[in-house]
Amino acid sequence: MKSYTDLEQSKKLAEILPIESADMFYYKDAVTKEDNPRVMDYSQVPKNKSMYYTPCWSFAALFKVLPSSTLDSSNDHYYRLHCMERFTEWYDNPVDACVEMIIKLNELNLL
Repeated sequence: MKSYTDLEQSKKLAEILPIESADMFYYKDAVTKEDNPRVMDYSQVPKNKSMYYTPCWSFAALFKVLPSSTLDSSNDHYYRLHCMERFTEWYDNPVDACVEMIIKLNELNLL
């Protein structure tokens, strides 16, 4: 099961959410050019010029950002989020449902 935002989602959320809400990060090694996720408080990211860091969020960190939200799950392992009288589509993991809701609430200026 997906445990954290992928790189594309992380970049989008970095434009919406406070960086301090991230509990992980992706780093790109200047030599290998690989993106690798790391679990670490984003505020503690080392200031090393040979690496590039992008904040990343776990499901727990995303769920904390959403006011009064509930997670629904189906018998066939799909998830959707209910928040502020709105629902997401069904997803095969809760991370994608949270990302959709955050983007939706941001577009409506409700976040």
